[in-house]
Amino acid sequence: MKKLKITSPFDLFVIILLIISLIFTIHSNTKTPKSIYNKNIKVIEGKITDCQKKEDYYQIIIKNKENLLLNYKKPFKCKLGIKIKVHGTLKKPNKNTIFNAFNYRKYLYSKKIYYQMTAENIEIKSKKINLLYQLKNNIIKHIQKYKSKEYLNAFILGNNKDIDSEIITSYQTNGISHLLAISGMHITLLSSIFLFIFNHLSKYKKLNYFLTIIILLLYIFLSNFAPSIIRATLLFVALSIKKGLNLKIDNLYFLILIFSIYLLYNPYIIYNLGFVFSFTITFFLIMTSEYLKTKKGLINQTFTVSLIAFIAGIPVLINNFSEINLLSPFINVIFVPIISFLIYPLSLIALLIKPLDNILYFLINQFETLSLIFSKITIFKLTLKHINILGIIFYYLSIYYVLNKLAQNKKIYIFLLLVILIFRHNINYLNNDTKITAIDVGQGDSTLISLDHNKGNILIDTGGKVSFNKKPYNLSKNKTIPYLKSEGIKQIETMILTHGDYDHMGEAINLVNNFKVEKVIFNCGEFNDLEKELIKVLDKKKIKYYSCIKELNSDKNKLYFLQTKEYDNENDNSNVIYTELDGYKFMFMGDASNTTEKEILDRYNLSNINVLKAGHHGSKTSSSEEFINKINPRYSIISVGKNNRYGHPNKEVLDNLKDSKIYRTDIDGSIMFKITNNKLKIKKCH
Repeated sequence: MKKLKITSPFDLFVIILLIISLIFTIHSNTKTPKSIYNKNIKVIEGKITDCQKKEDYYQIIIKNKENLLLNYKKPFKCKLGIKIKVHGTLKKPNKNTIFNAFNYRKYLYSKKIYYQMTAENIEIKSKKINLLYQLKNNIIKHIQKYKSKEYLNAFILGNNKDIDSEIITSYQTNGISHLLAISGMHITLLSSIFLFIFNHLSKYKKLNYFLTIIILLLYIFLSNFAPSIIRATLLFVALSIKKGLNLKIDNLYFLILIFSIYLLYNPYIIYNLGFVFSFTITFFLIMTSEYLKTKKGLINQTFTVSLIAFIAGIPVLINNFSEINLLSPFINVIFVPIISFLIYPLSLIALLIKPLDNILYFLINQFETLSLIFSKITIFKLTLKHINILGIIFYYLSIYYVLNKLAQNKKIYIFLLLVILIFRHNINYLNNDTKITAIDVGQGDSTLISLDHNKGNILIDTGGKVSFNKKPYNLSKNKTIPYLKSEGIKQIETMILTHGDYDHMGEAINLVNNFKVEKVIFNCGEFNDLEKELIKVLDKKKIKYYSCIKELNSDKNKLYFLQTKEYDNENDNSNVIYTELDGYKFMFMGDASNTTEKEILDRYNLSNINVLKAGHHGSKTSSSEEFINKINPRYSIISVGKNNRYGHPNKEVLDNLKDSKIYRTDIDGSIMFKITNNKLKIKKCH
């Protein structure tokens, strides 16, 4: 394995530039980037650089002095390169409201987009289009005639968003989604093809390299300046110069130089997954290049490269998907040759010879079927807890050591990596924190209680959203499941459903199908249709369930169910839960109304509650002045949807809670109460 040795002024310059770029990146990411646009601007002009047709709207990127993302719902004939005038309202892109989740705002920062606009009207100012955009428009139009257009879009234009979501999920599960993103592998193949052609047409090698570089630069433009393509192309240029001038410079320094320049140009590019994957994996492949040369045979080489890439990418996979598949290196041995030698080259040829589309379409179908089959093998999938920056540094120092020993053929050190993975897999057993997280599920409720040392995970309600922008919205897939997995949670010991309303238990079946659930607790009263539907699934999976209980033991903790009287409506029948965790008092009110609150005051002597999950999303039917004054909460949580149609939370309720510190999921995002060494710490996602 190579070691980073400074042997020339160029090497020293690159290291100094790296340090400067890292300091600049860290400093830049401590503040919000400045935009040239004023938030109050209503009219903006610019050239269309990208246009994606969604189900019921267009997503358009325009560029003037700065990139701007438009969302437009009216019919529009979108052509790249035309100049338009847009009338609309500017707003900041959304941030994540779930801990450890994808941050859309920072992702757009990586594309130098600081505002998005809801467009009300678009005027075409100029239809004049330059040659490059004319070429790209013609390619886009040409591709639409193909049955394999989704993959041609991916391989030629760097856009895989039209590929079926189930297929994309299977690629991610198998660890082969990188094969669809145009990367160094594709650039290597493409450059080899054109160098082969040019070398047979001309004996001037420098000219041949120059022409190949021009084609790669055009490819960068066609692929919307994908970071992996820019990295691969610039590295090809650097290595071509090195070869032409016979320079004695390590390839690693060229990679570091490109990395540093990229960061200086855009310090927010670190939020682009393609950028992080591309540079991380390429770094370790170059570091182990001498070891890779010792591997003979296509299968052996492919497996070794896949294994090193897999090992190098583990922290990135964990912090973005919370899972890794130990079969990935083996699966790549099958899939990499299929893409490299069949599907990708055939895609390039089929673009020129349309009858080949039928063969390409057949191969793609077989490829997808094979991926779906492998994705069903779940025994080798590990759910791993989100890694902080210190953990990432420790991991990479460890694998540097492991790969260095592996390069010396001391294969026993590969077991060190397995020890690291096993440690990460079971790290929750070492965690001495008790965490209570009010998960932002919009206009609904979901609270996770994670006991210290992995002694139990209790989920109170699941949330549930009927629709999102008039389309079905899988809330658990987008919010609850990713969050639980990012916490390394593989099992829910107890799922408590306060009552049978959809906004409290609508995602229960999805969660039961994605996690091992030991038992489910229902409230008092008859089961409604939604609860009966869940019970069918519980019976099928042989999961125990109970209703109208008074107490629940979880390790050394006890949860008390204060509402056991039956009413004629779901809200008054809501489970009301009281518990003490490490000396702190918590109450979870579900949708209990003033009627239930009065009953609880008559039956129990409750006071000085540390944390109250306020009832019914802050509705005026709950959190009465008498009840709040009696229990005297120090902190109050209101789980409520942003700009909800019910007007929650009610002003009177906010006045009743004014003596407590109020946290709202519509303003603060998810809220975490963490008890460490008997001290309560509070963290907001926003």
